[in-house]
Amino acid sequence: MEPTAAGKDGGWAVQFHCDQLSTFNKKIIKVRESYMDLTRYEKEMLDGKYGKGTAMAMKIQVAIGETFDAERMVDITRAHVALSAQDADLWFVEKLLENGAFCKVSPTVNPSIDLKYLNDHLCEIPKAGVDIVTSTNEAYKKIGATLTFNCTPYLIQNVPVFGEIIAFSESSATPYANSVIGARSNRESSQSALCAAVTGKVPLYGLLLDKNRKAEILVKVEADIQSDFDYQLLGWCYPEKYKGLEVPVFCGIKKRPTPEGYMNFGAQLNTSGAVSMYHIQGFTPEAPTLEEAFGGNSVKKSITITDEDIDMVRKKLCGEPGKIDFAMFGCPHFTISQVKTVAEILDGKKTAVPLWILTSSSTKELAGRMGFLNIIQRAGGHIIPNTCIDVPPCWYPYYGKTGVTDSPKCAYYYEIRKTNFIIRPLKESVEAAIRGEVIE
Repeated sequence: MEPTAAGKDGGWAVQFHCDQLSTFNKKIIKVRESYMDLTRYEKEMLDGKYGKGTAMAMKIQVAIGETFDAERMVDITRAHVALSAQDADLWFVEKLLENGAFCKVSPTVNPSIDLKYLNDHLCEIPKAGVDIVTSTNEAYKKIGATLTFNCTPYLIQNVPVFGEIIAFSESSATPYANSVIGARSNRESSQSALCAAVTGKVPLYGLLLDKNRKAEILVKVEADIQSDFDYQLLGWCYPEKYKGLEVPVFCGIKKRPTPEGYMNFGAQLNTSGAVSMYHIQGFTPEAPTLEEAFGGNSVKKSITITDEDIDMVRKKLCGEPGKIDFAMFGCPHFTISQVKTVAEILDGKKTAVPLWILTSSSTKELAGRMGFLNIIQRAGGHIIPNTCIDVPPCWYPYYGKTGVTDSPKCAYYYEIRKTNFIIRPLKESVEAAIRGEVIE
């Protein structure tokens, strides 16, 4: 993989060519004078005073800054890295490690796989799965990450405050932090978030700037949005009607979303589209009124979402009734409130098919203390911590099968593996697991 130089005003940007992967360490971008206003410390990082790994990370950060015309770098206080336990992710973190990098700001990380639990309760994990999961976990431990293995750190493990500058990757994390909390993060990749954690710096551009956090798209919600599942459908619907990257403001919503509603709304906005920040008039902190949400911007485009639009998404997305082979929940990771809902439905019953709940280790521990874990296990279900649905070698028994879930994002990930998901609200999905069938 050979980087090439490109840019303006003596700057440079990163382009990778896949035919020379092994040459990356020898041919890291030659640095010319950056047009960014770097501090002495930042220049020292760039020049290698603090090691080659830090220099690599800083070069990537500067390249991103120059690409987006950032004038300078700013400090971050938090980071979250969406590790994937896949080849490119592992290659990148190991390359930084080989060159001595270590995180200045310890990032939380996305789910991995609980190998022991799956070996005990599902199947013998293939060697390829064991090797890549083990290597990825070890690499992130060595580089100084906090091994939370949770894709909803903004709820319990890495919660920023209003106005805090952070570097979050993960499709549900960036919109939640920006929109619901009012912290400031661009939509980072796992690689750029890791570079931010190593350097403690991000370029000042995009959603870190006041002017770019203002709405440009007006979304009039005439549909009756009440439940958490309604927010999933609304989140999928908006990008179906408009694919732009501008910040939207949703008006007409009468009921404040729950944390789970917000969480899944952002996740679906970033599965069917790419919305790093949104406002909901009267509910999110930077949109008490439409005037404040727009901040002087004119309305670039006005969109209306009706009950008919939501029904159209439901029909397109959710699938026909039928027999199922398993049920899977927790994409994003389940909260304790959602676990409680499942336990209440399963209490005293048995599932006809395996039921899996993916969550954080802290939520599973809490579920145990509160009695929910016993109820779910007695019914034939599983709560598996620290685990993602999207680690290819580890869920192979369900490839080509039919499952039920409440998460369009979960269903989207499995399309590539020819697994069919019927999507229904959580209560209906759990009831389907008890029957072994989704009915109208």
